[in-house]
Amino acid sequence: MQSRRLLTVLLAALMISQCFSVVAIAEEQESPVEISMLCMSYSEVPDMNGPFWTEFQRLTNSKLNIQFIPTGEFSTKLDLMLAAADFPEVVTGINVNAVNIGNAIREGAFWDLTPFLGDFSQYPNLGANYETGVFDYAKVDGKIYGIPSMRAMIDPSIKLRKDWLDKLGIPVPTTMDEYKEALKAIVNGDPDGNGQKDTLGFIQHGFATIDTAFLVAFGGFQPTYDDEGGMIYKNLTPQYEDLIGWMNGLYAEGLIAKEWSVMKNTQAEELFTTGMAASYERNIWRDYPFQTQIQKVQPDAEVISLPPLKGPGGYAAWLQSGYIGMGVISRRVPEAKVERILRYYEATATEELNFHVYNGIEGVHHTVVDGQPQLTELGVAEVTATCQQPAALISDPWIKTVTMQAPKAYNDAKKEEVAIYAQVGEKDPFAGIVSETWLEVWSKYDSEWQEMTVKAVNGVISLDEYHTYVEALRSDPDIKQAFQEFAQAYETFIGK
Repeated sequence: MQSRRLLTVLLAALMISQCFSVVAIAEEQESPVEISMLCMSYSEVPDMNGPFWTEFQRLTNSKLNIQFIPTGEFSTKLDLMLAAADFPEVVTGINVNAVNIGNAIREGAFWDLTPFLGDFSQYPNLGANYETGVFDYAKVDGKIYGIPSMRAMIDPSIKLRKDWLDKLGIPVPTTMDEYKEALKAIVNGDPDGNGQKDTLGFIQHGFATIDTAFLVAFGGFQPTYDDEGGMIYKNLTPQYEDLIGWMNGLYAEGLIAKEWSVMKNTQAEELFTTGMAASYERNIWRDYPFQTQIQKVQPDAEVISLPPLKGPGGYAAWLQSGYIGMGVISRRVPEAKVERILRYYEATATEELNFHVYNGIEGVHHTVVDGQPQLTELGVAEVTATCQQPAALISDPWIKTVTMQAPKAYNDAKKEEVAIYAQVGEKDPFAGIVSETWLEVWSKYDSEWQEMTVKAVNGVISLDEYHTYVEALRSDPDIKQAFQEFAQAYETFIGK
C-alpha cells in the first residue's frame, strides 16, 4: 500500500515537473519580436544577415527590419516621414526638444511610455539606466516618450595634427587664441611639404556643429536671461554672437573651409583623414583610427585631442547628457506590441549586449590581446557607431574615449589624457527642457536665422547687422514667451 502511495506521489511530482518544463520551454521559445525601425547610419549600410546582426538579434530575441539613413540626410528624411505620417514602428536617434519631434509628440504620433514602464520593476535593466537620470531627457510634460540610448559624458573633442605642430615648432595650444594662431601657422606653413598653400585649417561637418565645443568656451552653455527673466535660447544669446564674431575672424583669415556650412560629415572626415586639414571635431575614440588612416599618405601623422581650450567664458569641452538620442514608438503600434518592444529594449541594456555592440564576436570581429578585445579588419569595417543605434545600452564612462582598434596602452593613456574634460566641461542646458511655444514658432525663423548666421560668418553681412537681426528675434513676443517657458522648464528640471 505504501509503495502504491509513493508511486502515486512520484508520478504526480513528475507530471508537475513536466508542466513547469513545458511552460519554461514555451517562455524560452517565444517567437522573436519583429520590429521595423528607422536608424542613422554612420557607415556603409550593414548586412542584417551577417554574423554581427545575426548575433545581435539572437541576444535580443528580435527580427529587425531597419531602414538605415546616412546621418547627413536623416533629419530631412524624418521630416518628410512625419509630414506624411508614414514612418516605421520605432524611430531612433531623436530628441524630444527637436522641433519636429516635439510637435509630433504633442500631436499624438508616439506612445506615452510612462504607464508601461511604471516603476521599472518589470524592466530592471532600463531601471538601472533610469537611475542615472537619462530618462529626464525623454520627458515632455513630465511623461516619458522615449528609451534613451546611453552614452558617456566625455565624448567629442577638438582634434589637431600634433606632428604638424612639432614640425613648425608650435606648442600644443591651451587657449582659443593660441588655437587660432596655431591654425594660422599651419595653414600658411606648408606642413605637408608639397610646396603649395593648400592645407585647410578647421573642418566641421555642416552648420549644426557650430554650437558645440566652441560655444561652451564662449560661455554659451551658461543659462542667460532677458530683462523679463526669460531664459534665452542658446543660439540667440550674446555669447553665441561672440562665437559668430570669432568664426568670422577664422573665415576672413582662411582658417576654415569656405564650404563649412554645407559640408557633410563624410566630406569633412575624408578631408581630415587624407591629410588635407589640420583640425576636426569628432568623438575622442576616433583619434586612433583617424591617425592610422592619415598615416597611409603621411606616415608621421599624429592626431591628438586638444586639452579643453580656455575661452572668454569657459572651456571648449562639451559634455554629453549621458545619452545620445532615443527610440520612440509609433502610436499605430498595438498596445500589446509596445510591451514586446520594451522587452526588446530591456534586452539591449545588458553587459553582454553592450560588449557585442562595441566589440562584435570573438574570433570574427575581435581577438583578445593583453586582456583587451582588439578589432580585426572585419571588426573595424562592421563594428561601427551604426551598431549602437537600435539599442539602449548601459552606462560606461569611457566608451567614447577608447577604441578596440588601439592597443591597451594607447587607450589607458587616452583616458588619463581626457579625464579633465569631466572637471571643466559643461552640458547643454537645453538638452532636457521643452517650450511648447518654441516648438510652434521657431520653425518659422530657423531657415532664415541659419542663412543670416552663415552670412555673418562669411562676411556677407556685418556683425552689427547680425546683432540687429538677433535683437529683433529676441524682442519677438512669441519668442519672448518661449524664453519664459524655457526658464520655468529649466527651474523644474534642475530641481529634480
